[in-house]
Amino acid sequence: MARPSRDLATAETVLPEKRKKKIAGWREWVALPDLHIKRIKAKLDTGARTSALHASKITPFTKDGAAYVRFVVHPIQRKKRPTSTCVALVIDHRRIMDSGGRSEERYIVRTTLSIGQSQWPVELSLTNRDQLGFRMLIGRQALRLRCVVDPSRSFVTKLKRQKTEA
Repeated sequence: MARPSRDLATAETVLPEKRKKKIAGWREWVALPDLHIKRIKAKLDTGARTSALHASKITPFTKDGAAYVRFVVHPIQRKKRPTSTCVALVIDHRRIMDSGGRSEERYIVRTTLSIGQSQWPVELSLTNRDQLGFRMLIGRQALRLRCVVDPSRSFVTKLKRQKTEA
């Protein structure tokens, strides 16, 4: 008996509707609504385990006995404006190895990621990505069970329209 094909079209039709994975390109515009970031260009990197967000001025503090972190995000590459000052609950500290083999202790926060019309919770490490091509990297832990990455495509998904206040 011949093995079934494992191409993307087959994977889409075989999965039940509830578990159907979205197809995304290797780079996409995404949003982080809990952090009030409406749009940031992200690289979807299945070679990276952990997702990372460019953050500067990272300042830890305690509120009601819980560890928090305040940080600044410049969502547009090579631009200092606009900026977004964010506050998030620290869920962990981890030693993360970057693509150059350097190890760094990072704060880990949990937030909501929006890709296209879908949203789900993800863990992000906070680090300085100023010299890198993307302000955000989405790793395989955030993508598993949700997206299939087509490395030949870019900007496949469309972000949900944000309601504008008059």
